[in-house]
Amino acid sequence: MKYAERMDRLGSETAFEVLRQIQSFPKERQENIISFAIGEPDFNTPEHIKEAGINAIKEDYTHYTPSEGIPELRKAIADYVSEERNISVGPENIVVYPAAKIILSFAILTCTNPGDEVIYPNPGYPIYESLINVFGCKPIPAQLWEYADFNHNTDELRELITDKTKLIITNSPQNPTGSILNKNNLEAISEIALENDIWILSDEIYSNMVYDNIKYYSIAAAPDMQQRTIILDGFSKFFAMTGWRLGYSITNPKIAEYFARWSTNIVSCPASFTQMAGLTAMLEDKAPSLEMVREFEKRRNLICEKLNSIEGISVRTPKGAFYVFANVTEACRKLRLRDSLEFQEFLLEKGDVAVLSRDYFGTRAPEENQEYVRFSYCVSQEDIIRGIDRIKSAIE
Repeated sequence: MKYAERMDRLGSETAFEVLRQIQSFPKERQENIISFAIGEPDFNTPEHIKEAGINAIKEDYTHYTPSEGIPELRKAIADYVSEERNISVGPENIVVYPAAKIILSFAILTCTNPGDEVIYPNPGYPIYESLINVFGCKPIPAQLWEYADFNHNTDELRELITDKTKLIITNSPQNPTGSILNKNNLEAISEIALENDIWILSDEIYSNMVYDNIKYYSIAAAPDMQQRTIILDGFSKFFAMTGWRLGYSITNPKIAEYFARWSTNIVSCPASFTQMAGLTAMLEDKAPSLEMVREFEKRRNLICEKLNSIEGISVRTPKGAFYVFANVTEACRKLRLRDSLEFQEFLLEKGDVAVLSRDYFGTRAPEENQEYVRFSYCVSQEDIIRGIDRIKSAIE
């Protein structure tokens, strides 16, 4: 039997491969493993949001809704975003989906043609590269450099632009580095977009998870940028609602119409009862979510301190999300390991600790000569201490 050629270009979210590997182990070993691999809050959805979803089902919110989402949720999102990100947004700018990830597909399908070039952050969320390939575009990696706190070199970024560049993907705070794009990067990207008539897809799923009293800044708030920026966001991270599958985009009204039409063709609409839970999340008490972010900041400080105490490992303190991108180049040399993938396997075998290699986050650039692994600190402070102590023992 023959399958479509595009299937050879379809990648995966490789963090789940590590999860499957762990689940293949005997139960006793599974229970002993400390996993820093999966990027999912280890907090439960706040009670009042859960109750809203349960009550919605009981009240028969179990039917179709408009493809773009229920009006009251779109208005609540618009009001919230306008206040949080200093942009003027109305319900006509909002489309709601059964998961934010689908926005990546809709943006590429709406703003590019096969053969066009799409710039994306590297290392970065692996689905960017996968979908660019699948939809027939040419993926152009824009390197994030440790020396720049995992920001782009703006001169390098400008050199990537050609007459085929149609879309630039940004992610801030970032997965896997936890870094936030600085003012120079945002200004350069804005100038490039305006000068070359390029769309921006701004993945802001971690925008509410920033530390050190930093005020989050969206590229859409830059002069003349809101009309050409597609913001991807959702409820998974800040509201600990990963399993609810609820996301939303913020775009100009024309793009919103196109995205709603894509939804009609592909998913019909988001689930009605999850939208009611999302409405409660937007309108009511956010104290549990804010407390969760404060706990993540404590964990960030702890894991950075512990990792920097290990010979051969160094980390830059990330400013957002819940990831640390640790430089393990010297540790690999010390242990005579070829690369970070072997280091990942070494930690799982010798310490029952799961991390993710840099190789899981996009194709390496030829000039890369450093080795990294991602730690997700979606585990308790106690497990952070236990896990990093195991790593220290295995290495030293």
